[in-house]
Amino acid sequence: MSIRHGLLALLERGPRYGSQLRTEFESRTGATWALNVGQVYTTLSRLERDGLVAQDGEDAAGHPLYVITDAGRAELRTWFERPVDRTSPARDELAIKLAMAVGAPGVDIRAVIQAQRRHTVKAMQDYTRLKAQALTALEAGDDAARERDDVAWLLVLEQLIFQTEAEARWLDHCEARLIRLSAASAPADDGRITSPPVAPAVQELTHPGRPRATP
Repeated sequence: MSIRHGLLALLERGPRYGSQLRTEFESRTGATWALNVGQVYTTLSRLERDGLVAQDGEDAAGHPLYVITDAGRAELRTWFERPVDRTSPARDELAIKLAMAVGAPGVDIRAVIQAQRRHTVKAMQDYTRLKAQALTALEAGDDAARERDDVAWLLVLEQLIFQTEAEARWLDHCEARLIRLSAASAPADDGRITSPPVAPAVQELTHPGRPRATP
């Protein structure tokens, strides 16, 4: 839904054509999320179908121009006012990978965690470097439109930095949890090593502190 409403927000500033919307969307977000022209026009068609935008002539080069309608403005206002729903989070590949790695034959889950941590820290360093560049550009800027895009990009970058910092802390937590679970495994009376059940281990990784369901 963010692309749909992002295009509405850009159209609120005036008529735009597809390639122009793509360029402005990427300028605001630093091209963090890939957006192709086909996706833009598909979204515009749906917005037009829903009565949120309308075609309004062409520019000098023959590009069809789109404008936001009153219904589109109302939809945009509602989007800005409504909190982003976190009760049904999007699937996270890393969380799924670690959950599936627990107890998987031949998989060293700590090695998986350590490899991911190195990647996450590298990403965090890259984002921090880009943030420094964005701040420099913002301080040197004298164009209002460019400054607006620099501020928008800076906010996106800071969200990515906070996100990778949180991911690194979560990976540390997962590794510490696995170490504690491994230490809790004790030799059985017959000398065999017993391990915590896989399902509770997954629950501890993904929902620490949540009471375990009893069979």
